[in-house]
Amino acid sequence: MTSIYSFSARTLGGEEVSLEQYSGKVLLIVNTASECGFTPQYAGLQKLYETYAARGLAVLGFPCNQFGKQEPGDAAQIGSFCEKNYGVTFPMFDKVDVNGANAHPLFRYLTGEAPGVLGLEAIKWNFTKFLIDREGNVVKRYAPLTKPEAITEDIEKLL
Repeated sequence: MTSIYSFSARTLGGEEVSLEQYSGKVLLIVNTASECGFTPQYAGLQKLYETYAARGLAVLGFPCNQFGKQEPGDAAQIGSFCEKNYGVTFPMFDKVDVNGANAHPLFRYLTGEAPGVLGLEAIKWNFTKFLIDREGNVVKRYAPLTKPEAITEDIEKLL
């Protein structure tokens, strides 16, 4: 697959969604977890979504249980947690692996397009973020420590 729009993923509600529906939007794709020290970043991600959705930003959350088993819940539990604790209204997808043999093809693509530090493709932890431009190009990868508000300037340049 040669484009981000070639991939699809299942939502927390069980619906298979083609990323083609996000064509023409700026995307921020994030692997998330409910029991992580970075979990409060949900609030910042939601704020970005609320601030920029009307201008063409979509935030896409992909829960992952590969790091410290910090996303143990099922789809219903994850959705309830995100809505209740952080008011998340941006699209959340079903739990995926982001590294290894069972990594979701989207994350294999993202990590290949935007390797991390020292050229390593593997995602180190929850809340790694990938910024995608309106043409579907992976523009930048952000470490888990990078707070969503620190990405504002980069998002504005693409909108």
